[in-house]
Amino acid sequence: MKLKTLESVDLEGKTILYRAPYDIEVKDLKGALEVKDDIRIKGTLATLRYLLQKNCKIIILTYVGRPDGKVIEDLRTTPHAKKLALLLNHPVDKVDDCIGPTVEEKISQMKRGDILMLENVRFHKGEMEDDDNFAIELCKGKDLVVFDGFPQAMRIHASTTGIERHLPSVAGYYIEHEVRMLGFLLENPVRPFTVIIGGAKVSDKVDAVNNLLKLADKVLVGGAIANVFLKAQGWELGSSFIEDVFVDSKRREKKDWVKYAKEILEKYKDKIVVPEDVVVSDGTTVKNIDISKENISEEWAAFDIGPKTQENFSKIIENSKTVFLGGPMGKFEDEKFAVGSIAILNTMTNLTKNLSGITIVAGGDTIAVARKYSKLENYSHVSLAGGATLDFLAGKELPALTPLIKE
Repeated sequence: MKLKTLESVDLEGKTILYRAPYDIEVKDLKGALEVKDDIRIKGTLATLRYLLQKNCKIIILTYVGRPDGKVIEDLRTTPHAKKLALLLNHPVDKVDDCIGPTVEEKISQMKRGDILMLENVRFHKGEMEDDDNFAIELCKGKDLVVFDGFPQAMRIHASTTGIERHLPSVAGYYIEHEVRMLGFLLENPVRPFTVIIGGAKVSDKVDAVNNLLKLADKVLVGGAIANVFLKAQGWELGSSFIEDVFVDSKRREKKDWVKYAKEILEKYKDKIVVPEDVVVSDGTTVKNIDISKENISEEWAAFDIGPKTQENFSKIIENSKTVFLGGPMGKFEDEKFAVGSIAILNTMTNLTKNLSGITIVAGGDTIAVARKYSKLENYSHVSLAGGATLDFLAGKELPALTPLIKE
């Protein structure tokens, strides 16, 4: 997939509507609100620096949280503007709305090289309704959209698909890099290609897993998702968390994930690798159980992959040329159950450091565990989007991405 890039248009002196991916929670630090995690802001710095080199006027548009058309003080973009100014080492002005006379006056007074952060676009009901009149108002006084909101690219909102209907649009460096790296997994991964799926719920990842199963050479299953596959094989898992049934209220569908896992195991039996042993606990004691020799009794639950599985998974990863990690191997928040995830992360980072493989991690929990027990710069790519990444890997259309595709 090739996108319309920054270099494909004349940007010199233009007024840019920059759609940023700054949907970032804030925290109270000594009475002042600050963004909790600046990784998405850092991801946009290359685009913003390029626009500054081109003497652009930059107007930043984003939403934060779900205020549902109401003004909520803790969801203003003021902390985001302050953090951006610090990271970019460049002044960032802030206005307390995203449309209207005050905003228009601010924009008219901007000089080349100025940056203006607009207020949370979700303070207006027209945003989530993709109201066309509201989208037109957002585009007033701007020449071009530079779109870097990959985490929001699956949304049909005024600040995504809406603004793209009314202004020429190109991709920023951040979204271009996301699409290139994730597209590499779908189109031409260097083989052997290993996919590692972890986390708590199958339902969060099912479409992406189905698509990646067709493409991968090996799929390693850990975390609570592994419990579904182990149950499908007939093992007793005690009090372990198992998402065995999922009810889709929108589609009014009930899905049996254990039945799904059985079908997957039958269809892809040479690809799927499930744990041989697991780390279990009864709340006080922690021990390892060989799942093929011993059932987990009722008062115990699985919280991590065991030593044999760690070794087996690591060997497969070591012999891979492309590795994708989507989810932790256990309850990593507790260090007692982080050993499996750490083993996987260490093996992946060694691949990157030795230049012997391409490593990609994706998803909120995956990034959290990778950041806690390793360094994010030690992976080939860290995908900063959640649902958009999974939709992309599932082969679904991302509505806000479509207008950016080069014909």
